[in-house]
Amino acid sequence: MAKSKTVFLCQNCGVESPKWIGKCPSCHEWNTYVEEKIHKDTFRQRVKTTFASQAQKLSEVSISEGKRIPTYSKEINRILGGGIVPGSVSLIGGEPGIGKSTIALQLVLNFKNLRTLYVSGEESNQQIKLRSERLGLTNEHCYFLNETCLENVYLQIDKIEPDLLILDSIQTLYTDDLESSPGSVSQVRECAANLLRYAKETSTPMIIIGHINKEGNLAGPKVLEHIVDTVLQFEGDQNHMFRILRVVKNRFGATSELAIFEMRSSGLVEVQNPSELLISQTDEQLSGVAICATIDGIRPFMIESQSLVSSAVYGTPQRSSTGFDLRRLSMLLAVLEKRAGFRLAAKDVFLNIAGGIKVTDPGIDLGIISAILSSNLDIPIDKNICFAGEVGLSGEIRAVNRIDNRIREAEKLGFKKIFIAKHNRKGVDFSKFNIQFRFVNRVEKLVRELFG
Repeated sequence: MAKSKTVFLCQNCGVESPKWIGKCPSCHEWNTYVEEKIHKDTFRQRVKTTFASQAQKLSEVSISEGKRIPTYSKEINRILGGGIVPGSVSLIGGEPGIGKSTIALQLVLNFKNLRTLYVSGEESNQQIKLRSERLGLTNEHCYFLNETCLENVYLQIDKIEPDLLILDSIQTLYTDDLESSPGSVSQVRECAANLLRYAKETSTPMIIIGHINKEGNLAGPKVLEHIVDTVLQFEGDQNHMFRILRVVKNRFGATSELAIFEMRSSGLVEVQNPSELLISQTDEQLSGVAICATIDGIRPFMIESQSLVSSAVYGTPQRSSTGFDLRRLSMLLAVLEKRAGFRLAAKDVFLNIAGGIKVTDPGIDLGIISAILSSNLDIPIDKNICFAGEVGLSGEIRAVNRIDNRIREAEKLGFKKIFIAKHNRKGVDFSKFNIQFRFVNRVEKLVRELFG
């Protein structure tokens, strides 16, 4: 019988300690250590290795091209680098109810020529069938298994021999070789490592769904993200229809990619041109609205920033921001107060990024302060004008990256004029664009250009 020992493991980062301690010395979190029993023998191997690994020179290594498995979604293919790589392990993380199981189910039901196995530890087969009927999809080559024991999952894998494996979720799986509960650091780590070994030795692609903790990070040990080949973060506000699938890690492609989906009653629908949906289609001129050209990863799109500036009713003025960093908003208000002479300290300022998305790109600073000034002066900004520029603490307008991509996106959507930093003149051929450029280097010049 295998010997075992008792250790204490941090449930946040996986650091091991011989005794219980209140604060983790690695991640500095409190009350995260849990007692677990660890077997000293190695986790028994489920898949027999058919050959021993041999050392090779790079000149002897052959690269197989064109063997990626394309999915039904052009957006997913794009962010993955062309499709799913055989033998790869992809991890999809996100908040509860954001749509992780929905997009995984849509994925497997649209593989018409592949034998797939969908293992669910959270939903019964009846619940999955109800969801598939709502999606309007069916597939005779897709098998569904409601199981949480890894040993039983391997029995079905040996029987079905799937071409693609979906696991929903990794926190519900457990192995009998460990006595700790499902979702613990030991179970998540051992199950993920064993599944990775199976995927590599059989060249079976695998998609794993993972939960996130209250801080927004993937639950379980940090080593889980190092084990898998691809990490996809599913983001979005449940009160809005848009979802963002962001590539955090990708060993087979670029990491600066994202795909935008729209949640409907029939499932997730990919958005080919998000700029058109994130901008209000109205002919009425309203103050406090400015269009910004932003970049997320390598994808440009236009967003609408909405601002409301009003006299403070209470003693302390309110500062509220949705979809934009509140601390950066306070910094921009201080710049307007100090450098441009606008008295905003005694006024309430509310800011909203339309569409329910979160933007961290500093290149929208120019559009943010334009919307604030427009609301403060109650003067609308022409709907054919957009902005791209970063604002510094001294009131200067700084250059932003990928300015040609931003300009091209603005031109494609029919904007007639764009305000950009004067320092963005270098290295860009502006003659190839059919849009009017206004170069500004100070906040004061922006105010004179827009409002006279």
